[in-house]
Amino acid sequence: MVKSAAMSWMILLASAVLEAVWATALGRSDGFSRPLPTLVFAVTATFSMVGLGLAVKRIPLGTAYSVWVGIGAALTVGWAMATGVEPASPLKLLFIAGIVGCAAGLKLLPARDTERTPALPPS
Repeated sequence: MVKSAAMSWMILLASAVLEAVWATALGRSDGFSRPLPTLVFAVTATFSMVGLGLAVKRIPLGTAYSVWVGIGAALTVGWAMATGVEPASPLKLLFIAGIVGCAAGLKLLPARDTERTPALPPS
């Protein structure tokens, strides 16, 4: 079980990195016809989802999912540009920086007090 919010954030960031790995492996799997990239995809996608699931025990789902997707997407396109698979441009780099900045901004927002404000209205 995740014991602290800091650990939850570390797990979430690791899961976002794994998201970039599985997305890259998915692209290289050629429709799941290449065994090694397909295996890398399956393993990293599983661990990425498990990490996201653990992180949402302490981080609100909307925040966790937004950070997970944003960081994973930024790393995926960053890797594609770094390896020459996708062209880089100043505007593309600016937008990627915006994604990362928004994800960091979500981390900086104060957590709500769950004892005073219920997540869902009572039924």
